[in-house]
Amino acid sequence: MREKILAIIEKNSRIDLKDLAALLGESEAAVANEIAEMEKENIICGYHTMINWDNTGDEKVIALIEVKVTPQRGMGFDKIAERIYQYSEVTSVYLMSGAFDFTVIIEGKTMREVAQFVSEKLSPMDSVLSTATHFVLKKYKDHGTVMCGKAEDERMMITP
Repeated sequence: MREKILAIIEKNSRIDLKDLAALLGESEAAVANEIAEMEKENIICGYHTMINWDNTGDEKVIALIEVKVTPQRGMGFDKIAERIYQYSEVTSVYLMSGAFDFTVIIEGKTMREVAQFVSEKLSPMDSVLSTATHFVLKKYKDHGTVMCGKAEDERMMITP
């Protein structure tokens, strides 16, 4: 039942408990208890609302930053990640395989604000060797949701 609950609420966390129970063929109490248990076990870590900021009057700049680090003896990557994710600008931190160690996703009001975060807070950290910043220009799909409506076929029609 857990996997089914997770699959459903991952796509729609606002589903009514009664509807969820009906979909699963379970009682509301059983589903509520299972969700509460998964919250306690940190399987369910939160509920988020996805907002298309491009459709609002608020300006928001999102950047993905590749970060190369040198882990300190006894600290490892976890301690460095913890120092990075403490900043309020940081929305996500991922340990990566490949050419760099972390992907850090941050939000700011302007490109200058993001640049200042990188130059004044992230880059000067002892363990950080280098950074590469990539600005998000447009979101087409985020967390499985298409953000800009149905994409139209932009190819030109060929006529004989």
